[in-house]
Amino acid sequence: MDSAEQIGGFLSSRRARLRPDDVGLPFFGRRRRVPGLRREEVAQVAGVSVDYYARLEQGRLENVSFAVLDAVATALQLSADERTHLHNLACPPLTTDHPDTDPPTLRPALQALLDAMEHIPAYIVGHHTNIPGWNRAAELLFGIDFASLPVRQRNWTHLVFLDPHVRALTVDARPALTRQLASDLRLRIGHRPGDTALNQFINEMRSASTEFEDLWTSHDVTDVAFGTYHLRHPALGSIALDYEFLPLMADPGVRALVTYTATPDSPRSPGASHTPHSGQVARNTIERTVAATESNQSDGQPVRSCPSVIGRTRCGDRRTPEGFGTPG
Repeated sequence: MDSAEQIGGFLSSRRARLRPDDVGLPFFGRRRRVPGLRREEVAQVAGVSVDYYARLEQGRLENVSFAVLDAVATALQLSADERTHLHNLACPPLTTDHPDTDPPTLRPALQALLDAMEHIPAYIVGHHTNIPGWNRAAELLFGIDFASLPVRQRNWTHLVFLDPHVRALTVDARPALTRQLASDLRLRIGHRPGDTALNQFINEMRSASTEFEDLWTSHDVTDVAFGTYHLRHPALGSIALDYEFLPLMADPGVRALVTYTATPDSPRSPGASHTPHSGQVARNTIERTVAATESNQSDGQPVRSCPSVIGRTRCGDRRTPEGFGTPG
């Protein structure tokens, strides 16, 4: 992925969202040829020459200083994640962890930790949003037999954008969920400029999903930490689950443990009244999810395997190249 194109697209998209009066410059309401700030206005607020700023947007970053980058970041009112991304694009970090060819090997202790979380759906994600480990509660909550999926499709981004079952399950969480995934991968590629498999995966997602492509070209960046997903569960109806993104730093190719617990206002069962006792509700919701899903299995309805989308056109997808879904 071309670094000059990345930094140029990022900077121009950030100035496009600002008006002169947002940064203390006069705005007379006359027609402007470009949305947002002009280059000369960014340069004026940042205290650099117009030519210098123009060279930044062109990706000509020779000898650029941290002070200038910080001045530009302040002028563009960048968030902490956006500021980090700008520095990574201008001064790419040296990464020694490159799980480019093989999926990460999960330590037995991590799988034991997952298995011990009987009533907490959880899985482990790699740097490409791939899923190398999971527990039974996660399979039952999401209705996915992860083990039966090809490694290349066992990827949260792939599932959310391209699998009909997961799209239906997360319909109430979109568009926030899809934007979060695309913006997190945008931030990730800045952290890992030498990760060729990550570059390949992103390019394939852009080709396979118009929805992903539209979000990718927005150049938004956000680091994942915690939040809430609203799911439309086939057994429980609409439920809200808090997720926590817990970084795992010691294992190459492994990024984080992701856990799900019920929010205080999740119903005990479909149609039940809300209650403030969040701990008990979390346990009840997960237990009912497990019980309802296992009941379906006993009736001959097993946990499903997500179908491949290769060679099909659906869900707003544009096309799927051969060999789609390089693992992380």
